[in-house]
Amino acid sequence: MPLRRQAATIQDMGTRSIDRWVTGCRSLRRALGPSRREILRAGGLGLLGLNLPTLLWARAETHLAAPDPSFGRARACILLFMWGGPAQQETWDLKPDAPEQVRGEFRPIATAVPGIQISEHFPLLARQTDRLAIVRSVHHSDVNHTTATHELLTGRPIPRPGGGPPIEDWPHFGAVLEHLRGGTRRSPLPPYVQLRPEIDDGAPRFVEQSHGQGGGWLGPALAPFTIDHDPSRPDYSVGDFRLPAELAGARLDDRQALLAAVETQARVWEAAAPPVAAMARHHARAYDLLTDRRALEAFDLSREDPRLRARYGLHPHGQAVLQARRLVEAGVPIVTVFWQNDGITNVSVYWDTHNRNFVDLRERLMPPADQAFSALLDDLAARGLLDSTLVVWTGEFGRTPKVGQSVVGGAGAGRDGRDHWPHCFSTVLAGGGIRGGVVHGASDRWAAYPARDPVTPADIAATIYHCLGVDPGLELRDPLDRPLRLTLGEPIRSILV
Repeated sequence: MPLRRQAATIQDMGTRSIDRWVTGCRSLRRALGPSRREILRAGGLGLLGLNLPTLLWARAETHLAAPDPSFGRARACILLFMWGGPAQQETWDLKPDAPEQVRGEFRPIATAVPGIQISEHFPLLARQTDRLAIVRSVHHSDVNHTTATHELLTGRPIPRPGGGPPIEDWPHFGAVLEHLRGGTRRSPLPPYVQLRPEIDDGAPRFVEQSHGQGGGWLGPALAPFTIDHDPSRPDYSVGDFRLPAELAGARLDDRQALLAAVETQARVWEAAAPPVAAMARHHARAYDLLTDRRALEAFDLSREDPRLRARYGLHPHGQAVLQARRLVEAGVPIVTVFWQNDGITNVSVYWDTHNRNFVDLRERLMPPADQAFSALLDDLAARGLLDSTLVVWTGEFGRTPKVGQSVVGGAGAGRDGRDHWPHCFSTVLAGGGIRGGVVHGASDRWAAYPARDPVTPADIAATIYHCLGVDPGLELRDPLDRPLRLTLGEPIRSILV
């Protein structure tokens, strides 16, 4: 059948999801032509839920091989973000033969996979390495927390050195996925959620200033649903579930009339400034949440077995990770869990161990991280969700090779601390599309620079998109209608199934 007749057939089968996506990224109709470049613009077919013949046709036309078993294997992603920068030498990439000032105090232990060793303070994860892909050669050049987060949350360096307004940011993974769906997702649940537990009397909340969390230049309508309340508290609730003030007098039982009012108002506001239109969209979504019992239950941790809650850990991080599992199980595509600032010390906050590196890692950071990550893997597996849920554990960078070493642009280091170090650190992946029991890349003898198979945040992003069924070569259109490749990296093939 001629190509254009195939295209017409696909459009007939296609449906509104195709048309809506055309509106969102303006590329699929061009992809129905013979150009490989144009067809690549439709690289998100797996994610968009188009049928298998459509996906196979697109791959054939771009001269791609048989369907990759890892492509689109994940239906959801949980991103565990250890804000502050975990020390690679104390977690996933220990150097027991290095000089004392480099190797530090911790020792490696054997794991479930012969030949793979990790920190003695990750004993539970040591039993899970058959499920993990450990990447020990991630690197970039940004030493600032709030801009380096942009690299790992989007796969792109910060557009303006030193920061800039959030509207200039590259969009977060969750914003991109929602944009590609073009509003076709019919669920009262948010398209992506981020949890940033706020602790009473905690230190300053630097995570709030971090770039790459939102919709960026795709617009405020694609901002995440953010939960700042501490899920380990007895009074935990999601406070954004309130009717908009202008609708407070309406009767909730008159659902159809209220919905019509919201939709009418939203259509009027769509012609207004983007923030106003975004507010209308968020109000409509909040209403859907308020009137959908099953959606509300996804946020109710009290419905979990107390024994399971205890396995995750009755601390802010453990309960936030459990909340993330409930959300992806209910249908939220992407959830980011940021490490909380517990405010226990004023010299070492988050994972930013400029001082007390070994004390804080041993006593307040690694044990809850070990517990929650391990429990999540077991829980997902028990529910049959691990093969369809991608889990990524990372920070924005690592720590200096030498204890007490300070670097230009960092915040310095005490005699028992490590400064910022983006030139080599570790990221760990598991679940949907990932081959467990492997280590990719290697650092040099001081864990200072990649020695083999270097990986950039763009490669991590490409791997995430690939597993979620989005071609990393997809092109987006920015506000000036310029085509921009989704990522500048490539999937890490050695860790894919």
